[in-house]
Amino acid sequence: MNEILEQYKQDDLIYWFLPIFLLAFLLELIYARRNKLDLHDKSDTIASFWMMIYVVVADLLPKFAAFYVFFYLHEMSPLKDVVGRQWWAWALLFVLDDFTYYCMHRANHEVRWFWAGHVNHHSAIKMNFATALRQGVGERVHKYLFWLPLPLLGFDALMVFTMMSISLFYQFWLHTELVKRLPAPIEFVFNSPSHHRVHHASNVRYLDCNHAGTLIIWDRLLGTFSKEMSDEPPVYGLTHNLESQRPLHVLLHEYQSIIRDVKRANLWRDKLRYLVYAPGWSHDGPDRRAKTLRQALD
Repeated sequence: MNEILEQYKQDDLIYWFLPIFLLAFLLELIYARRNKLDLHDKSDTIASFWMMIYVVVADLLPKFAAFYVFFYLHEMSPLKDVVGRQWWAWALLFVLDDFTYYCMHRANHEVRWFWAGHVNHHSAIKMNFATALRQGVGERVHKYLFWLPLPLLGFDALMVFTMMSISLFYQFWLHTELVKRLPAPIEFVFNSPSHHRVHHASNVRYLDCNHAGTLIIWDRLLGTFSKEMSDEPPVYGLTHNLESQRPLHVLLHEYQSIIRDVKRANLWRDKLRYLVYAPGWSHDGPDRRAKTLRQALD
């Protein structure tokens, strides 16, 4: 246990990143006000900072439990003496971690119970650096499960958590309207502010697209990519925005909606579908899942 605790204490990148994030938000806010840019909404921003606080608390136990499990899975791995901290191991881990993030993030949008833990990130009606801090709270419970294969492949727990933090740092800077487009070769391979604005949009053509962390190639390869169109600016938020930005409502509203839907379904298979089908599915109404709405648009 002492060895686990010592390694866990070394996972401290987020403590270095947080002051940078807060400074970036402050500079963005000052810039927007001086240039009269409509980038922020007071209640929206306050809710975003509350979600950040909730995440800090909600992540304490799941994160340590995941680190503990990762440590022992790595000890069990037949590759633990092959995969160390060589440069090629870090490069390989970068790719595997990024693909894992894509899978987790896509699942958060396509499984309603997961969506309930992620939706508070998407309920922001503005796109700014405060929105980047408005992380999914409930998703802390299940997100680490997606990374379980990595320590079995020989990557130690600290390596995995370090790469997750690096990915988080990269993604923070995607939450902005101040950067329009990057050079085409970069936009083709990497996630960008333009690609991520699409991800946060409620426009039908943009729904459930661009789940990438760092590399947008996963979306291009797996059919979830959409380009930001100049003739259709992203409209941020949900397809039906929240009536209140009260922190607890932002946090819990989708769980409450699921409970209501489960209660009104008579069949057990329909009750289960409300948990595992994508948001928008209904047993007694129109199918308003993202893929259905996009097909109707085409």
